[in-house]
Amino acid sequence: MVNKVLMAFIAADGLFVSMGAIMLGFSIIVQQTCFDPPTDGEGAARDLLYQKFPFTAGIVNAIFTFVAFAATLPALATNNRSWLKLAAYLIVVDAVFTMGIGVDLWIVTLKMKERFFSIWISQPPAVQELMQASFQCCGFFNSTSPAFVTNPTCPSPADAALMRGCAAPLTSFGSTFVDNIFTAVFGMVGIDTLLIMAIACVLKDRKERERFRHIDEKSGARGTL
Repeated sequence: MVNKVLMAFIAADGLFVSMGAIMLGFSIIVQQTCFDPPTDGEGAARDLLYQKFPFTAGIVNAIFTFVAFAATLPALATNNRSWLKLAAYLIVVDAVFTMGIGVDLWIVTLKMKERFFSIWISQPPAVQELMQASFQCCGFFNSTSPAFVTNPTCPSPADAALMRGCAAPLTSFGSTFVDNIFTAVFGMVGIDTLLIMAIACVLKDRKERERFRHIDEKSGARGTL
């Protein structure tokens, strides 16, 4: 008969290690590509935000996830509850680590305008021009603060004065973008929690099975007397 509790644990464990693989792949790939020359304004804004992301922490977290997953394998191969308890402790640490990354990204959204202003003034005119074209804006706060870059979107001071500054659209874009990322990270914490609950269920199930086994052994011993 299939042990449904154990099957639920295996499914949660699979989600857990998949989460680690996704985090590792995402961190490594984006960290290597976010410094590539931009080809459009949205791509430039996205990559400039990525450059401030804690990718090293994400890689370390993913590796720790694999370590915690490895601790669950002996628990699947044997009935030893000690491995399950060790895995549960490691997963709790992993969940706290992941939560810390998510909170760090959430804090970024609280100061998005200030962050983009520091990014804007540090960029060459070519990158500013790309963002002006994509977001249909001139300058940052307005066309004169800081001064806009002349391009088809902002061909002259008079035309630029009629356009909005890039602060509002960039802040909106950045907040939505980072919101999606940290929501996904918090979702990973949910998977950690699911696996911890599954481990608790397996521990209880194994404890009950062991108790019934001892009862059966005692009953069998009495029957032979």
